[in-house]
Amino acid sequence: MGRSRRSIPEELLLLALDPATGTTAQPQSLDLGLAGAQLVELAMAGRIAPDGDRIAVVVPRPTGDPTLDCALELLRRRGAPVRAVNWIGGPRLGLRQTYLSHLERCGMVHAVAGQMCGVLPTTRYQATDTEISREIRARLDTAIRTGVPPDPRTAALAALAHAVGLGKHLYPGNEGRSSRSRLRDLIRHDPMGGLVAHAVMDVQNGVAAQPRRSPAPVGRQAAPGARSASEPARGVPMQPHHGSMARAVAH
Repeated sequence: MGRSRRSIPEELLLLALDPATGTTAQPQSLDLGLAGAQLVELAMAGRIAPDGDRIAVVVPRPTGDPTLDCALELLRRRGAPVRAVNWIGGPRLGLRQTYLSHLERCGMVHAVAGQMCGVLPTTRYQATDTEISREIRARLDTAIRTGVPPDPRTAALAALAHAVGLGKHLYPGNEGRSSRSRLRDLIRHDPMGGLVAHAVMDVQNGVAAQPRRSPAPVGRQAAPGARSASEPARGVPMQPHHGSMARAVAH
């Protein structure tokens, strides 16, 4: 993948970067959003495709972007389509820092070393070209203001920005309420962006990875020969659950 355009994970991170403080807004959910943004970018590159609520690898050829290709390889190794909510909810140790370092290597941000309370070392990131961030923000503002359906990349970016809670960062206060509402509505303009955005919100809301049947009321006796809700149909093997959804680790 060439560097003629920024990837959706890069743009999401630049949107979240506060130019005044050099820190990222919504750090606890941003890693989830970046994992989702990788899926959208891979789909737009033709490497993966949605299969219901699952993600299937359709072309395993590398994109040329090392960070995306790492995600693509992990998806390929799964062998079978994986649920978007399970993928996004998996461990994402340091994904935000990975992209911050990537933006620094690309010259989009520069690191500023500092100290917290005069003791603990900290690193803040300042955009080297604020025009880039303004251009990204302008695309969202135009879509919100005009109501014209945005291009798929902008629609996906808007969906992810809403999913990770950047609405209050981009459009704060009571005066930004209508803009936040319209930002949320943009989620419908890109199917893949909508799929991963809903998966990001499901992970944050603690939605179970696998639906479970409610147990039968206590005291109700099953009819003779009937099987319980947890018992497989005769001749059909019980399908194993593929692990519960891991919590995202914030850094």
